Amino acid sequence: MQSFNHLITTRPHQVRQVLISDLHLSPEEPALVQAFLALLDDCLALPALKRLFILGDWFEVWLGDDMYLSLLKEKGSEDEQPEGEQKAHWLTPLIVKLKQLRINGCEILVMHGNRDFLLGQPFCSLFGGELIYEPYNLTVGQQNYRLEHGDALCTDDKKYQFFRKVMRNRLTQWYLLNKSLEKRLAIADNMRQRSQQNNANKAAHIMDVNDEAVRQAITASDALLHGHTHRPDIHQATADKKRYVLGDWRLLDKDTRQPKVSAVIGTVTADDGLGNNDAQFELFEFKFLT
Repeated sequence: MQSFNHLITTRPHQVRQVLISDLHLSPEEPALVQAFLALLDDCLALPALKRLFILGDWFEVWLGDDMYLSLLKEKGSEDEQPEGEQKAHWLTPLIVKLKQLRINGCEILVMHGNRDFLLGQPFCSLFGGELIYEPYNLTVGQQNYRLEHGDALCTDDKKYQFFRKVMRNRLTQWYLLNKSLEKRLAIADNMRQRSQQNNANKAAHIMDVNDEAVRQAITASDALLHGHTHRPDIHQATADKKRYVLGDWRLLDKDTRQPKVSAVIGTVTADDGLGNNDAQFELFEFKFLT
């Protein structure tokens, strides 16, 4: 697998689409935020880029669009502080660059993950993005790729699948979003602690994809692409079909917390235009080193 510090490789004019997953962005990990901003700078410099996919777990936790939208108040109110808060918010630089990318003609397609399933279209609309749902079909050349976050494929983890079913229910989400942000923060804190305790006692294979679930998912497609497991690789799913796993964005030196980040991401390259017959998909390592 090739490794680059920038997407501006020897073939910048051939990069048509970029696919990423599991960034787990938060104000507590500024290096990851800076790495994503660096990737967006690269995307802005790619002359033929048409699509950016974010396939889930964009954020470490997302408790509702009002986490940010609450700062967007009409001008003319007596309290001008929210506008200042908005400008200083850690999400604002991301939104500014994503909006410019969309103005440049690149679609931004965002999928839910297990960490940010409360992400809504109103937030995506701030930068002209579109919320998409799994499974999503992507045509690359003459092949159809099935895109999903990947947590639904981990069917051996029965407790998680039950939790997923409950949390993806619209009634559950309505209930949560009608709680105050403070209460949602407390609920999320409790859920995170329980999840860490449960995962510590689980065998590693239980939190990976199930082979039969993969075979069923890939039946009507030529290839499968997902994230979630934090185990980037290329697998032979069946005799003639491959499963591509995107990587999580991770600090290269967790002990010193240096701003050095690595992620396995995907690209679609082509000589002529989006979706032409010679388009190719490949994985490579993206590094952010300062």
